[in-house]
Amino acid sequence: MKFKLLLLPLCLSLLTACNDDKDDTSASTQPEKPTTPTTPANSNGELLKPAAKGDITKFGGATRLQAERTAAIKASLSDRQVKNIILFIGDGTSESEITSARNYAEGAGGYFKGLDVLPFTGAYTTYALNKGNGQIDYVTDSAASATAWATGVKTYNNALGVDTFGTPHKSILELAKQAGFATGNVTTTELQDATPAALISHIAYRSCYGPTATKAKCNENSLDNPQGNGLGSITEQLLKARADVTLGGGRKTFSEIAVGGKYKGLSLLEQAKQEKYQVINSAAELKNIKKADQNQPVLGLFSEGNLPTLWSGPKAVLNGHNGEAIKCSANPSFTADVPTLKDMTSKAIELLKSNDKGFFLQVESGSIDKANHASDPCGQIGETVQLDEAIQVALAFAKENPDTLIIVTGDHAHTSQIIPNETKSPGNTLKLITKDNVPMSINYGTSTTSSQEHTGAQVRTAAYGPRAGNVSGLLDQTDLFFIMRDALGLK
Repeated sequence: MKFKLLLLPLCLSLLTACNDDKDDTSASTQPEKPTTPTTPANSNGELLKPAAKGDITKFGGATRLQAERTAAIKASLSDRQVKNIILFIGDGTSESEITSARNYAEGAGGYFKGLDVLPFTGAYTTYALNKGNGQIDYVTDSAASATAWATGVKTYNNALGVDTFGTPHKSILELAKQAGFATGNVTTTELQDATPAALISHIAYRSCYGPTATKAKCNENSLDNPQGNGLGSITEQLLKARADVTLGGGRKTFSEIAVGGKYKGLSLLEQAKQEKYQVINSAAELKNIKKADQNQPVLGLFSEGNLPTLWSGPKAVLNGHNGEAIKCSANPSFTADVPTLKDMTSKAIELLKSNDKGFFLQVESGSIDKANHASDPCGQIGETVQLDEAIQVALAFAKENPDTLIIVTGDHAHTSQIIPNETKSPGNTLKLITKDNVPMSINYGTSTTSSQEHTGAQVRTAAYGPRAGNVSGLLDQTDLFFIMRDALGLK
């Protein structure tokens, strides 16, 4: 039996009107001096309302089930074809990172208005393979994981857009563009970083950002290789892929000089301009962009490297939870010139939706991972809040455009954990004061002297819209490629 999709509105108590929290203010508004940031009001996009019912000390007070969900989920089931897909990636974001961010920003009984309201949830496996022999590598990096959902094939750590034998596979973005869909690629990291790069490049080593590194580490891809068949560096392949909207950091690599091909001797930035890209460098310039298509694609370069994190605070250190609990601050490096992930997502949707056939858009909050590597709880939590704000923007669009599928996931698990405040951990720790006004100790346990490491746990998947039911239960990362390909009717 098939059920009709009833998205606007589902007249059930499960789908509720948005309730503003009068105590909340926008975390994206930058104060003159760093202060304790807060999360935004519940502005839009709400489906479920999984807040604790009442006094959590009372019988039933901590339960989150506000009403019977079965009928609402049945009514949301649909196998209709999809016009738009928005894929959200929280880099290094598993249940542990979401839980610590929720506790800090919303409280233990609270919930995120984007991350936590999607009706269909599940998990996927994230393992990689070893190069050449196909043996299992239980802990993936961001390149192998992104290649899995972008192309539908498992690969080895550090590889982008190729399988474990080095064979290139077309990405979902490339297939969507080939079929006439508008395409977008948005990140808070360098555009050459693994997650955005997997959509637009096919290369043996993820660090081959520009011509210089490519010639040294990925010479078979260099445009001046003796065989004359090199695809170029990640940045050169990005320009050739020509998504309609590309927003993020990584400006410094565009100053490198091409060593071969049509633009030999010119910088990659000059190449972009000759290829009619609208190159922009600030939030104000992004706001003023009115159109993006294949005749005038948009290339937003908002930082020399990664964009700054929204929030900042001290790093976790050995025995750090023995100290005084702290609150996070707005990052003074996040100036008015830097667009928020929410703003980039909103503008990308605004520009892409003019395509009559539809669009594919990937949005990454990439520095959840980078802050995790750095034992930086405030940076990590603030970037999770950024991800939630961006999802709320997409949900508002999807409610008005019910042929839109939204998928939300992470690429791999990471090391951060909530531990008891009294525990003597061998890892790095920091104690935070949460919205509940109680201390919470965050622990990073894979190193005390260098970068923290990924872990191999499965990662949450969630979805809203047509075919969202496919994201339920246990999947593998490669499943996302086929779910998205089939939803858009791609060959």
